[in-house]
Amino acid sequence: MAETADQNSRALRRALGQFATGVAVITAEAADGSVIGLTMSSFNSVSMDPPLVLFSIDRKAFSLAAMSEAKGYAVNILGSDQEHLSNKFAKALGDKWTAVEHTLGYCAAPLLAGALAHFECEPYAQYDGGDHVIFVGRVVRFAAETTSDPLIFFRGSYRGLAKQERSPQWPLPMHY
Repeated sequence: MAETADQNSRALRRALGQFATGVAVITAEAADGSVIGLTMSSFNSVSMDPPLVLFSIDRKAFSLAAMSEAKGYAVNILGSDQEHLSNKFAKALGDKWTAVEHTLGYCAAPLLAGALAHFECEPYAQYDGGDHVIFVGRVVRFAAETTSDPLIFFRGSYRGLAKQERSPQWPLPMHY
């Protein structure tokens, strides 16, 4: 028997975990000059024209206010060898930046070394997303490295890709 989302939030979280995602670290420079970094799997492309992406941040996150005021931010897509960075930036407080190699991108948002892709963004919009705030960013610059595998998150754990690549039959019957 199916449950309603209001009945069991833990079961809902487990059901949502059936969707495998990549892992990203969102970075920015705060108004006071400090740097922000948050691990998340809630990243998506939105539009190609204009080039928009989105991510969402829990309203309880310590850096939500600073991220809301940031003049720009970067989405760093992690590779399979960067699980340690995912774990480091998933922590709520503490020094996340010690020994983290990075350069500065658009509006001084840190670009993590070795990431599979970077999307440097300017704020475009913010929306109410219940217990999260949805951030939409306009991509102003990007870079991608295509030789490494992504860090995958599925059913509450990190996973790897099976090496069974198959090309889809184009065009795919889905909306882009």
